[in-house]
Amino acid sequence: MNTRKLPKFQKQYAHMKKRAQKTGWRKPRGIDSKQRKHVKSKGAHPRIGYSAPREIRGLHPSGYEEVLVRNMNDLLAIDPEKQAARLSSTLGKKKREEIIAKADELGIKILNR
Repeated sequence: MNTRKLPKFQKQYAHMKKRAQKTGWRKPRGIDSKQRKHVKSKGAHPRIGYSAPREIRGLHPSGYEEVLVRNMNDLLAIDPEKQAARLSSTLGKKKREEIIAKADELGIKILNR
């Protein structure tokens, strides 16, 4: 697993204005913007070089591929070696308990138990 730390990509002036912190990253477009001109002290830009290696891109930090499980048939289609289950938030208590019991029986990892 890749454990390197990415910079915190902040919108321009996020260190000064509270409202700029809430919106996350936006590309700076001002004509005299220091951040747009890539002045080092003004914050990093998201670039392709920050992306994860292709083999681990999109995987859960545990190394498994996430599969959304809404019913028992979704659970039975999972490969326990490569995939892990993420239970849908719309599952009820009864169905959730049934799926968890079946997953334990099949040796499938559940990410949001």
